[in-house]
Amino acid sequence: MSRPVRVRFAPSPTGPLHIGGVRTALFNYLFAKKHNGVFYLRIEDTDQNRFVPGAEQYIFEALEWLGIAPSETVAKNEKFGPYRQSERKHLYQQYADQLVHSGWAYYAFDTAEALDNHRKQHEAEGKTFIYNWHNREKLDTSLVLSATETEKRIANGEAYVIRFKTPVNETLNLHDIIRGDLKFETNLLDDKVLFKSDGMPTYHLANIVDDHLMETSHVIRGEEWLPSLPLHSLLYKAFGWEAPEFAHLPLILKPIGNGKLSKRDGDKMGFPVFPLEWKSEEGVSSGYREKGFFPEAVVNFLALLGWNDGTEQEIFSLEELAEKFDLNRVHKAGAKFDPEKNKWFNHHYLQQQSNESLAEAFAPTLAEKGISTALDVTKVVSLIKERANFVSEFWDLADYFFVAPTAYDEKAAKNWKEDTPHLMQQLISVLENIGDFTSVNIETIVKDWMTKNEIGMGKVMQPFRLSLVGALKGPHLFDIVELIGKEETIKRLEKAIATL
Repeated sequence: MSRPVRVRFAPSPTGPLHIGGVRTALFNYLFAKKHNGVFYLRIEDTDQNRFVPGAEQYIFEALEWLGIAPSETVAKNEKFGPYRQSERKHLYQQYADQLVHSGWAYYAFDTAEALDNHRKQHEAEGKTFIYNWHNREKLDTSLVLSATETEKRIANGEAYVIRFKTPVNETLNLHDIIRGDLKFETNLLDDKVLFKSDGMPTYHLANIVDDHLMETSHVIRGEEWLPSLPLHSLLYKAFGWEAPEFAHLPLILKPIGNGKLSKRDGDKMGFPVFPLEWKSEEGVSSGYREKGFFPEAVVNFLALLGWNDGTEQEIFSLEELAEKFDLNRVHKAGAKFDPEKNKWFNHHYLQQQSNESLAEAFAPTLAEKGISTALDVTKVVSLIKERANFVSEFWDLADYFFVAPTAYDEKAAKNWKEDTPHLMQQLISVLENIGDFTSVNIETIVKDWMTKNEIGMGKVMQPFRLSLVGALKGPHLFDIVELIGKEETIKRLEKAIATL
């Protein structure tokens, strides 16, 4: 690499950050870390009509939560500030003018109505209207007007745009780190608008100028920007600037069928496509954070959507990802989003959490249910977390620790035979005489009693579990007995005898 690595994530604040955008930010972050470079964030808000209040703050908060915050952005190490495009608009006019003066751009005065008529005329003839080399000198442009006439019309306040003058009959041989060598014919390109008479640049001009001024070394962005690559490369050539290296990431695809992953897919299948919850007039869109995902799980899952390190390894810390990340190992083909794999990652990271922190996360649920308990919640969590993907599942896995069953699973109740009440009564007597009420000791004494009396394991253990839990589920039975205590265990056995 010939120059220091500086990469950017440049979202538009038009709503919540899609998970595809998050992956773009992550890959930029990992690339910067790998090469001891800088990952910065620029807010591209030149299209004020699409600006959504709160969206910018949402982007910052989402990256912070995921642990991939930029080292330069709005109000943070503004080495090449401002980092909001709307605050940089005074910069762009001079560059648009420079392109006009050097013959790489021209003024176009066509009205929206005139262009619409041209389109309709072409459609009627079965053609597609493209504004480029074959008609730009027949339209209302400075290419056919004298310099004096052009200046006069601008001075009179006539609306205009500045269009890029795409070269004719050229083949562009470009390189993309992920896609390799690419060819584009300039005759097939349109003359894109770069600047409007309202003083605002279009994305294409602002993006190139900012990437140059902010010394961006690599542009790592989504596949949807691939059609813009020839124009952007030509703009660098027109300005006489060194172009960054480009890498276009594959799409994140729907779990079922083809096409790009959308919010609708998430709504339909019950998984989030945004990092954080987003509230709007249309309602609430769920977020990974609020759904109970750990940021490490989201990062690990996203990193493997379109990239792998060439091994079978699936679990990576952020540090390991940064160490191993290589753009040459990013796939060209789209990566299918797998909600179940997403949960699998969360399950793994949930198991890595301390029981204390999980008990703390479970506390609001208990409070919501009106549970005030003397039980060791940390111990309860240690017994049930293995079966959970999310903290939100803890209550369904552990409710019987806190509340005695009021009903019994019908299928399991078939294990309650004629002699079961008598056996449970005997079991109560055994339990009443145990002093050291710990799991191991209770298990030893109960099993000794069954062996001595030649009572089959199933005849006692299943009705015993049913009495305590209300179903044949849960962790090791004697761990449950120790936790709820002797008095509660006997009370539940007596209730089961009376009920069943």
